[in-house]
Amino acid sequence: MNCFDYKFLILALGFAFVGCSSEETPEAPDSGDDDIPEVSVGKVVSINPAEKFQTIKGFGASDCWSPSFVGKYWTDSRAAISELLFSSEIVEGQPKGIGLSLWRVNLGAGSAEQGDASGIEDKSRRAESYMSSDGSYDWNKCEGQRYFMSRAKEFGVPDFILFSNSPLVQYTKNGKGLSNSGMNSNLKDDCYDDYAKYMADVAKHYTEEGYNITHVSPVNEPQYNWDSGQEGSGWTNDQVAKLARELDASLTANGLSTDILLGEAGDWEYLYKVKNEQERSNVISAFFTPGSSAYVGDLQHVNNLICGHSYWTDGTWDGMRDVRLNVHNKAVEYNLELWQSEWSMLGDGYSSSEFVGYDAATEMDIALYMSKVIHNDLTVAQVSSWSYWTSMDVSRWGHKNRFLLISLVPKGGESGDIAEEGSYRATPTLWVLGNYSRFIRPGYTRINLTMNENMNFFGSAWISPEGDKIVAVYSNLSDKAVKLVDESEGWSSESVSVKTYTSSLSKNLKERVVPADGDVYVDANSVTTVVYQLN
Repeated sequence: MNCFDYKFLILALGFAFVGCSSEETPEAPDSGDDDIPEVSVGKVVSINPAEKFQTIKGFGASDCWSPSFVGKYWTDSRAAISELLFSSEIVEGQPKGIGLSLWRVNLGAGSAEQGDASGIEDKSRRAESYMSSDGSYDWNKCEGQRYFMSRAKEFGVPDFILFSNSPLVQYTKNGKGLSNSGMNSNLKDDCYDDYAKYMADVAKHYTEEGYNITHVSPVNEPQYNWDSGQEGSGWTNDQVAKLARELDASLTANGLSTDILLGEAGDWEYLYKVKNEQERSNVISAFFTPGSSAYVGDLQHVNNLICGHSYWTDGTWDGMRDVRLNVHNKAVEYNLELWQSEWSMLGDGYSSSEFVGYDAATEMDIALYMSKVIHNDLTVAQVSSWSYWTSMDVSRWGHKNRFLLISLVPKGGESGDIAEEGSYRATPTLWVLGNYSRFIRPGYTRINLTMNENMNFFGSAWISPEGDKIVAVYSNLSDKAVKLVDESEGWSSESVSVKTYTSSLSKNLKERVVPADGDVYVDANSVTTVVYQLN
């Protein structure tokens, strides 16, 4: 492309027209600098810090399921693995990790203690609980999970969320962590208060241990029946509300400021429309309409917040944007903050021309696709928190890095015993998530970034609470590098320093210090974070 076909840019001080010229396609930079791409096209961008949107709470990932084993048995590797997830340190231009600011911790149902009798064939999908068979608490259990919690706290991760897939096996109707109750909860009718007390007690324990337990999420993807494979249970909206009321009372009784995180919907659409069974969809309306049988908007520990998962609604660029605009509008209607609490490349709808397909995809192709989802969740749905699903796992069945940030290979290979330490490897999904999580910190606010955005080049911009730093994250899914042509107004582009951090097949958040009179480039097939340190 030699010339821009767009001319209308919204600027901080009004409107300006940018014409086409040969200057918008720069000559190839000096090939002596390995950090500058040899071929570039131009892209006009305008950043306006006066126009603000949502403020970020955090970027996170979950400790399901492999961290339970890695934290306990992989004693030679676990420290380095936790550094990749939690460290914000940059040494000689290379970030040591992606600086997650949120860690989601699974409150297991106790299927691990049941072993094969749990009905869950894969032992890596079973989970411990803190409750012993006699009903007492054993805080020495869940050793692997506790290791990663402690490392997260050491690295300064500010927030922790406890989430549940299934009630404790002691309280379920079938005595198992998986369910045979269909769309209804597997929790015994007379155990709602008991299970709520357990979750509140765990939150209190870790609060007293110095962890900032901001939320307890009592129910996961209630729209599914969870009758095999892992811990889980279906729930109707009314049943979720009943549990939330009991949990609210238990958190209050324990003197905790911890809030309840509701939603965890199996996909965005369940939050705003009737989908499949009415009893467990149209969740926002059910929970936050006064007079609804599932109304919980008046509970002390339920703030104006709902969360959902980005699965199944991400097969195409236009499709994901339509769905995310709908959920954003529904959240605005009810004055709710919106969080995205789980995504990995789970869906099977990636067969369009926008993706090469799983078999042909490189790990970087998958990471770049993830950046599409993150970008549209942040800029269209306008979520204020974004979390990946599994922080680490064994890459099996040709899944590559679809479901993980860190790839594990046990001693016996992919089919080996996860309890036997092997090797690990950071994948491009880790580093691309780091383009966001390491630099867009809690308290940063999204500001307007205007450009000719499309599915192959897009970006967002953020400003620090102090107003001394602007961070812009760009994804370039084309085979040509891009030079950014700055048309920003309303802030000084004469910054103290400008640095870029690039993730691609050959770069893992590689730093480049941009000279005072230099240009900013976004490599082909990369995600690049531009950090402006302002005067």
